[in-house]
Amino acid sequence: MTKILVVEDDIKTANLLRMYLQQAGYEVMVAYDGHGGLNIARDKLPDLVVLDLMLPRMDGLDICRALRMETGTPIIILTARSTEEEVLRGLDSGADDYITKPFSPREVVARVRTVLRRAGKLGDKTIKELRFGDLLINMVKHEVTINGEIIHLTPKEFKLLETMAKEPGRAFSRLELVERAFGYDYEGLERTVDAHVMNLRKKIERDHTNPIYVETVYGVGYRFAELRKHAV
Repeated sequence: MTKILVVEDDIKTANLLRMYLQQAGYEVMVAYDGHGGLNIARDKLPDLVVLDLMLPRMDGLDICRALRMETGTPIIILTARSTEEEVLRGLDSGADDYITKPFSPREVVARVRTVLRRAGKLGDKTIKELRFGDLLINMVKHEVTINGEIIHLTPKEFKLLETMAKEPGRAFSRLELVERAFGYDYEGLERTVDAHVMNLRKKIERDHTNPIYVETVYGVGYRFAELRKHAV
């Protein structure tokens, strides 16, 4: 059974999310403070974490950063903060989705399904690795290597690469990449995609001015080149 960890200090909200997620068929664990949430995440290895930002004992952003350094577990942030700056902070910390309060519990369940589906599933088979020649994308370790050398990507760069590499040859608009890679439907972030793609190319391409992996589709956005792929 898919395991969901809810880290939320408001007991009423936490119990409401537990009820709706259990009704949707998930096994649910709950923590009411930051340290407890991080310890459960490390010990129980949930398939997804629903994480409030404002937590006692440890801030939600710090938990997000800590988990992202250790694992590729999907994270959905819950918060009353809704400014563009806070959205960017959450996504930069490695969050896969961002839901502002007040919210509908049904919306959270729907977002959980979407993020789980996005997080390395191909039908009923979980993709652990994608290999394109010398480029290896490890979904479990949240790691990219070229010829065995680790390439240090930011969480956003990894999500962009992962999103496009799962569907090589498909052209993604910038807005699609914001929604699918960053998990947040917010047009103000669309303009940041070009900068992230540029940085990604500098790290994975032999010549970032003549890319072989991440191609520009003029008038549309970007796509991952249709190279021979091996999925494990």
